[in-house]
Amino acid sequence: MDKIALLNEILAQNPADAFARYGLAMEYAGRGETETAVAEFSRLLEEHPDYTAGYFMAAQTLAKAERLDEARLRLTQGIASARRTGNLHALSEMQAMLDDLGLRD
Repeated sequence: MDKIALLNEILAQNPADAFARYGLAMEYAGRGETETAVAEFSRLLEEHPDYTAGYFMAAQTLAKAERLDEARLRLTQGIASARRTGNLHALSEMQAMLDDLGLRD
């Protein structure tokens, strides 16, 4: 069974499994299936708004697809999540990505 099938099976049994949803989004991103990856990241973040890594990886996926406005939005949302959860490492990574992409206000 491939990873996507396995993760979908896990999610069929437990749709609220944040780690499986994140893994599924990452698998789609790794395969270059941007739209599906972004949809899975969006679902993850709707259900788990403080799954901070999801914002960063969604932003990277969007930036790779040259969807910079959407990447900026995910990064600013992720920075807010990182502040809420006290995740200073993620906060600095996302701020650095904004700077690297020339997206900071």
